[in-house]
Amino acid sequence: MSHRPPSASPLDRADFVQVRGAREHNLKNVDVDVPRDRLVVFTGVSGSGKSSLAFGTLYAEAQRRYLESVSPYARRLFRQMPVPDVSSIEGLPPAIALQQQRGTGTGRSSVGSITTLSNLLRMLYSRAGHYPAGIQRLEAESFSANTPMGACPQCHGQGRIMDTTTSLLVPDDSLSIRQRAVAAWPTAWQGQNLRDILITKGVDVDCPWRDLPQATREWILYTDETPTYPVYPGLDHAAVQRAISQHIPAGYNGTFTGARRYVLHTFATSQSAAMRRRAERFLTAAPCPTCHGQRLNPDALQVTLCGLNIAQMTRQPLSAMAHTLAPLANGTLALDTTPQEGDATAIAARRMAGDLIARIAVLERLGLGYLQADRSVTTLSPGEYQRLRLGTQIRSGLFGVVYVLDEPSSGLHPADAHNLLESLEGLKAGGNSLFIVEHNLCLIRRADWIVDVGPDAGTRGGEVLYSGPPDGLRAVPLSRTAPYLFAGDAPITGTPRTPTTWLKLAGVTWNNLHDLTVDIPLGTFVTVTGLSGSGKSSLVSQALPVLVAHALGQKLATDPDADSVNDLPEGTPCGQVTAGASQLKRLVMIDQKPIGRTPRSNLATYTGLFDTIRGLYAATDMAKARGYDAGRFSFNLPKGRCPTCEGAGSVMVELLFLPSVYSPCPTCHGTRYRPEVLEVTLRGRCIADILNMTVDEAAAFFADTPALAIALGTLQQGGLGYLKLGQPATELSGGEAQRIKLATELQKQRRGHTLYILDEPTTGLHPADVDRLQIHLQSLVDAGHTVVVAEHDMRVAARGDWIIDMGPQAGDGGGRIVAAGTPYDVARNAASRTAPYLLPLTV
Repeated sequence: MSHRPPSASPLDRADFVQVRGAREHNLKNVDVDVPRDRLVVFTGVSGSGKSSLAFGTLYAEAQRRYLESVSPYARRLFRQMPVPDVSSIEGLPPAIALQQQRGTGTGRSSVGSITTLSNLLRMLYSRAGHYPAGIQRLEAESFSANTPMGACPQCHGQGRIMDTTTSLLVPDDSLSIRQRAVAAWPTAWQGQNLRDILITKGVDVDCPWRDLPQATREWILYTDETPTYPVYPGLDHAAVQRAISQHIPAGYNGTFTGARRYVLHTFATSQSAAMRRRAERFLTAAPCPTCHGQRLNPDALQVTLCGLNIAQMTRQPLSAMAHTLAPLANGTLALDTTPQEGDATAIAARRMAGDLIARIAVLERLGLGYLQADRSVTTLSPGEYQRLRLGTQIRSGLFGVVYVLDEPSSGLHPADAHNLLESLEGLKAGGNSLFIVEHNLCLIRRADWIVDVGPDAGTRGGEVLYSGPPDGLRAVPLSRTAPYLFAGDAPITGTPRTPTTWLKLAGVTWNNLHDLTVDIPLGTFVTVTGLSGSGKSSLVSQALPVLVAHALGQKLATDPDADSVNDLPEGTPCGQVTAGASQLKRLVMIDQKPIGRTPRSNLATYTGLFDTIRGLYAATDMAKARGYDAGRFSFNLPKGRCPTCEGAGSVMVELLFLPSVYSPCPTCHGTRYRPEVLEVTLRGRCIADILNMTVDEAAAFFADTPALAIALGTLQQGGLGYLKLGQPATELSGGEAQRIKLATELQKQRRGHTLYILDEPTTGLHPADVDRLQIHLQSLVDAGHTVVVAEHDMRVAARGDWIIDMGPQAGDGGGRIVAAGTPYDVARNAASRTAPYLLPLTV
């Protein structure tokens, strides 16, 4: 039931957005009134339905109404949300959504491009840059690496070129060609075709590679020729020559491709992500020899402003760029000779520089001054990406709009939170409404109005427990938010573990880390803290795993999302492990990347639960009688899946000018399986029923099956009981994906000391869920392992054993260890920016 404050009379309803009968996802026919022109925070445990209300209902309806006002053709250009399941919404203004998502687009999208800083900067260089003698004025497009006129002619604006080496193409030169010495060549028939062509050509394919003539080896690997030869499969060279002399027709004519040419062509043109990833194994990225990694044509790189070309300017942190442009904006820097001299040019340059500085100032207030304008969007965290978009909206000066935000404080240090609040208050003062989904208690306390959704997650949530001013939430006994919101900063008791051995790293250099020495106590819970951009993630999720994996001889998993040159990491962290590696058996990196790329991947398949479940169904009497194996119960295999939807459970209906609609498959009615497969039941439930169960429901159903009970219990401990076993991986948040990975890891019986590394594991978690996650992580340490997390949640840091605080500032002003020690000691370190927020929690 919704609780409303006594002061909210019916006459006040005119200033409210009135929602009636909201049934999106797990919402239970919700009626709620939300005030306009206020900072409204939607709270509740993870999975309670708050995002379904804020985004799936309010924003989706606002978008639908707006799109009805534009032409049918224009609607096709929008990414349209599904029509919300709601009876009515009154008083809803136009809305803009700023959701949590990793930076989208390609490596060519940058911080500068999504904030429009790059557009202004290119215009500034075009009109007011210093041009050397002999170069005519260039248009703004000539300073963009994304245009034909601006891109470097050799690397086409990539900044790097992909090439290969002999050692990559032929990793083991003791093998013969028949034994696949040329590892880069394709497998199966195409690789055999290339080998047969060499037989026709007279190359000894059974000779060790290193014993072949140098000229032959060079031609096989590096020729750009594509000659055609007759192929006689199964014959040796002598037999082939006899067949040719006797005019015996060849089996076919084959075209030869050199190994380097094949790899480069596959990486550049293949439509298969798997093929591109395989080709990538044989490539190495190097700075372009023409532009030296600066991506632009030679003429554009000769134009300077304040002594820097545009590539050098954009490689500075935004704060440094503003400082560089300040003399130009205030008129103390005279312009050099330009093709367009005169007062008009000087005035325009000052205005453009002033506008750039003003835009950067907004981003600095949002804690983003450490970012570089040329930084790829794909490397940004969801919180950084959302705050960049928020900064752009602040500059837009819109009035009468509802901004719907998804955890804008995500990834933000408490010291930066007040700047975010000031920015949000500025949007509200400009005549706008803010509807925010948030777990940060400091931000919730500053709200004008709270909508608390719950009480729990999934089917046990979906109700509005309270809607009103923050203080009224005290009187709601079912609220999971109230105990944390009104408890204050109660000290966290407990005695930190005493370390006995240390993992020591020296010379760590990566991003803003320079020759850093790091000591990590083993067998403890270690929290790495610091301002946003201080170097936490550079150390924890990048340098530390690379250096430890190298010391252990363990290979790190590559990023499956890296589909272009600019998505690949430029360089690798430097440094070495000087002590402690012998104490470790294994490294486990648990990040927030998706657990699957398609809807066919889900919680059950990723965790391995589904293999066990399918085995149970295959062991039933009916399945045995029919000869069904476990594969028959897979919705990914033709023998068990529905032939109409091919196991998807739904079919897409194209409506041309309207959003495409996914409707249940008319054959299987959404079950994904053939009818005969669904006839096999286990205690009255078919396999489709199991996929439709939540983790909590499945735990009760399989309580007598130890292997499943343990795995499902681990998921429950991670606060994931509300998720369905068949929920597609593409619908999971980054925090949910990370907790599923953690739960999967906890199911494994690890022998030997394991180092677990996590980057901001509490992202997207309600404080109640953070407490459950803490129990999870502490159990790993109790089992003799080491856990290292980069984290902004002070409650997590205070409960740990050891803190490494990075700083003192962000970007170039950070990258150093400001303090290291127990939470009690770091909280009392005057040099630490984290200490004031940690102090109330330590005793």
